[in-house]
Amino acid sequence: MTLARTGWIATLLLGLMAGGVQPCVAAADDAWQVKNRLIGEDGGRSEDVSGIACTTADGFPRSCLVIDDNLQDAQLVELTDGKLVAGSPVKLIDNTFNDKALELDGEGVAFSKGYFYVIGSHGHPRDKDHKLDPKKHADKIRAKIAASSQIVRFRTTGADGNVSGLERTARLRDVIASESALSPFVDMRLETNGLTIEGVVIKDDRTLLAGFRGPVLNGKCAVVLSVEVASLFGDGKSSDHRLYRLPLGEGRGVRDLASFGDRILVLAGPAADGPGSYAVYAWDGASESVELLKDLPFDPKRKPEGLLPLDKTSTGLRVLIVFDGDKEGAPTPIQISGSGPRSSSCSTG
Repeated sequence: MTLARTGWIATLLLGLMAGGVQPCVAAADDAWQVKNRLIGEDGGRSEDVSGIACTTADGFPRSCLVIDDNLQDAQLVELTDGKLVAGSPVKLIDNTFNDKALELDGEGVAFSKGYFYVIGSHGHPRDKDHKLDPKKHADKIRAKIAASSQIVRFRTTGADGNVSGLERTARLRDVIASESALSPFVDMRLETNGLTIEGVVIKDDRTLLAGFRGPVLNGKCAVVLSVEVASLFGDGKSSDHRLYRLPLGEGRGVRDLASFGDRILVLAGPAADGPGSYAVYAWDGASESVELLKDLPFDPKRKPEGLLPLDKTSTGLRVLIVFDGDKEGAPTPIQISGSGPRSSSCSTG
């Protein structure tokens, strides 16, 4: 069955309603091979992959970028059907505190109009054991937040690692602070519903959509912030923005965003740390309604962090999921055959 580019989700899901839900179980041993090495903290193999994006939307091989949220770098990779070949690292930031490198906490990556975009979390540093005292370590906390409150973009000529036009911007933080629904959560810890970004996509080559893991508003409304790229980079002066509230389920925020055709795929997962349920939704990028495509079949202890559309199939869509906490992201293909459309709205009442 061939699906038209426009309206493919509606066609896909209507067909699935008639055919029923196909069970799918995916485990760590379903992961694709990673050749060479995805670099992680202290030069070891990455165990904190947080996102992937490619220069093309379909076909193989593809030139892609992978990010690890514990680094200042991203890494170029070549993606083939069944394998990732790791290439050169790309230095994104150079922030330090007391001569020690500070991580970007890169949580989302996108590609548009010749540029890769990598977005930092814009949030309080992860501190599960509360080792960072808000008074004693105030300078360090500020420095870490400043390092993560950046968006970096650059052009690349391919897997050789040659990049050009690298730019950094911290303007999104000002936009966030000006938004009344978000400003109360700025610089709060994640475990107290603090603000943190985990997904990014560039819509129509001109609008940046930032997906927030937290805060989840009213316990049920995930947040996506829309800002014109021109207002973040270059000479753009406008700070116009729009906030979308998406119904991704109780206590669930955005864990990644990815473009596919005329829709945006939303990887939803728990805002809080610890085990939880994940799902993939489709969103038109303009309304506050979403369509549930699939509840993900992973062990609740696993943490899907990145989503990459691979190709359309006879029964729907195949996507690649990468995991935070698994060796080199354990890139795992999943068939999305859906559970039927479920459009809804997110009330703020």
